[in-house]
Parts: sequence; C-alpha cells; structure tokens
Amino acid sequence: MTAHAFRLIALAGTASVVVAGVGYSAQIAAPIARYEMRAGTMAGLMAGMAGMKGGGMGAALGMAFGGKGGGPQHEFILELGSSRTPTGGPPKADHFMPAGAKLGASVPLKTPVIELGKRYDEPPEKRDFQRPKGRILIFWGCGEHAPAGQPIVIDFSKIAAGQMPPGLWTSAVPMERSISPSSSKTYGSWPNDDQKTVKTDSSLLGAHRIVGNYSPEINFTLTKDFMGALKPATYPQPSGAILLRWNPLTDATGYHASLFGGKSTGKGEMGDIVWWSSSSTREFGGGLSDWLAPKTVGRLVAAKTVLAPATTTCMIPAEVKAAAPEFAMTNLYAYGPQEDFVYPPRPANPKTPWKPEWTAQIRHRSMNGFLLGMPEGGGRSSKRGSNNGSSNGSEQNEECKPRPKKRGFGGLGGLLGGAIGGAVSGAAGGSGESGDGC
Repeated sequence: MTAHAFRLIALAGTASVVVAGVGYSAQIAAPIARYEMRAGTMAGLMAGMAGMKGGGMGAALGMAFGGKGGGPQHEFILELGSSRTPTGGPPKADHFMPAGAKLGASVPLKTPVIELGKRYDEPPEKRDFQRPKGRILIFWGCGEHAPAGQPIVIDFSKIAAGQMPPGLWTSAVPMERSISPSSSKTYGSWPNDDQKTVKTDSSLLGAHRIVGNYSPEINFTLTKDFMGALKPATYPQPSGAILLRWNPLTDATGYHASLFGGKSTGKGEMGDIVWWSSSSTREFGGGLSDWLAPKTVGRLVAAKTVLAPATTTCMIPAEVKAAAPEFAMTNLYAYGPQEDFVYPPRPANPKTPWKPEWTAQIRHRSMNGFLLGMPEGGGRSSKRGSNNGSSNGSEQNEECKPRPKKRGFGGLGGLLGGAIGGAVSGAAGGSGESGDGC
C-alpha cells in the first residue's frame, strides 16, 4: 500500500537556493544546516499498519477496524543536513523536545553507517518480479458517473511489448524534498533504533532545540500541532456510485482521495486492476501522497488537482465500483500547514549580504486508509442511498504514534515495472522506499 520515498537533491554553495520556503538570488549564501520535520496523523488501515508489531495484514486489519490499538497514530520524521563535517569525534546530534512531546529530554538524530564501497542512498538489490497479467483501468475525478473517455485501459501484454499509452504520467505535482544523505556532507535522522515513539497524547507545541557537532545550534518555537484524524464515511447510491464524506479539519489546505482495487478471475488470480483519483486533471502520483507545502496545494487546488479545503465530499463513480466489486482500498489525504524558521533573519535591505546559518521547516498532513464496505474504524459504510447521509461533522479524533516513512507512491509503478521489466517504474514513481531513517 502507500509507503514510499523520493528525494530531490538540494542545491549547495552560493547558487540560487530556497530558504525557508522562499526563493532568493545567487547573492544569498546557502545555509550551513537545514532541518526538516514531517508530522502526520494516520487513521484506519494506515494506523493499523503503523501500530503493527507483527502478525501481517490480518493484525493490521484487526487494529484498523475495531481491534486493539486501532486508534489514530502519529508519524514524526526528522532530518538534519549540514555542509560541515563533525568535530570532536563521530557525528552526533540531538533534538531537544518540549515536555508535551513525551519523548524524553531529546531524541538522537543518527547518521547512517556507510559500508565500504557503498553510498548512503544506494538502491536496494534488484528483485525478480512476476509479470502481472490482465489490465489496469484508470479513472479520475469525482462524480456520479465516469465521463466519456474513461477508463484508460492499460493492457499488461501490450505494455510488455512497448505500447505505453502516451501522456499518461506528468510531473505537475512535485516531490518537495531537499535534505538527504547525498545532498549533505553530514546527515542525521529520526526515527531510528532508539525505541522511542510519539504517544497518543504527544504534542509538538513549544520550544525545540537541535544541538550537534556538525551544525550550528538551532532554536525555534512551534505553534502548530499534529492535525486531527480524518474519519471518512461511505454511502452507496442507487446509481452504484459511492458517496465519500469526511469531517473537515481546521488546518487542512486541501484534500485528495484515491482508490486501488480490482476483482479476481475466479482462478485465484487478480484480473483487472482499477485505479481512481479524485483529481480532475488525471494526476495520480508525484507528491500527492507526500507532505505538500500550502503554496503548492493552493496551486493544485486552483488547477482542480486537489480538492479545496472547504470540500467534505467526493462521489466515487459507479463505473469505478462496478470495475472493483471485490476489493477497493481507498486513501484519503488532508494536506496541512507549514512553519518556517531561519537564522539570522533576512536583512531589511535586500542589498545587504545575507548568510543564514540554518533553516528549519515543519509540514503537516493527516491521512486515512480503508476498504470500501468495512465497518467503523477506517471508513464507515452506510446503506442509505442518499448523499445527505450524516458524517462526523467537524469532529477531530485523538492522535497517536508513528509511522513508516511515506513519500511519493509506488503501487502502480511497481506493477508496471513488473510488466515491462522496470522500464517504466521510474516514470510511474515506482521506486518508493520506507525505513527508519537510520
């Protein structure tokens, strides 16, 4: 399902840089240290996967749909990149938290150990993929019925022969990443192997301090906390469409929903695979499952790629449900606020040279994954055939713990890669990764 990673290489030196979310000219020096935080709230099946200690998918489903530990979970990802090498020994850095975070005095930002002859970001060994059979049916947009021209049909046998439909993938949704081991002389991250996790009642509000032997000391105060939990409900319509409704979140800058499902051939194999996106512009991948900046979300809302922050419903077309009657995994994302910090502040006179020592940024999101038709816990299902079905209003549920890293997406990319030997997996965003950042 959706646990994926992509990173963009940051510019270094004195070339044009992005500092605290704002672009400046080449006269502005790059900061010595850059710090990024990602704070997420996961509910439903995503929370079940995050809270799972073992037991496979069955355990995750149990947690997500009413089992023990099925409440919302938190994910909190920290990354520090610096242009300095460590002084006085191996690299060491710690993030000192406010008491409300309930993570102790600090958490360690650990630097990955480089094996001889390998890089930090060396891709995993290649795996043998079984070539998928059948087709993928692609739908997009909210509405009672899919419009003319849908679905786009991708036949795996034709893809394997090099017949990829033109114009299927775009790069309109950026992967907004700047910090990685490869873009930093020294790098540290959390979570890692310190066994600490954010709690159900953890809060990020208050003063934060990052101290290390390869970066300047970083200090800032957060005023935005974890977002509330998304609580979707679904309502079958007489037409066969499914009304998806969710509770509004105060800090949401926009929403996006997607569905991945299908039906079997009756021979124990998956037949047609169905993929649907709430985007009106046929966008499926890129940063739609990432932590997007409010400015980027605003642009995507204007383009009708992302649903506006006042939106609380989306109709999944009848044709989508008909094409995926047996299995339909649905993901709902709410993009959240962002806070930026920089030291020293930019001089009032734009002609004055500016050499920032550090920048820090935190972005937020909330997400819920559920199977259509499952009971309360991920996505509630109502048999009422009305689009006036009640939902959760403006309730915001409690939050909890971490968290696989989730960046980008890889599901369809992986399938397509298997179909044509990996030739299009990159184009579809299929090299996602997850990990503990260590």
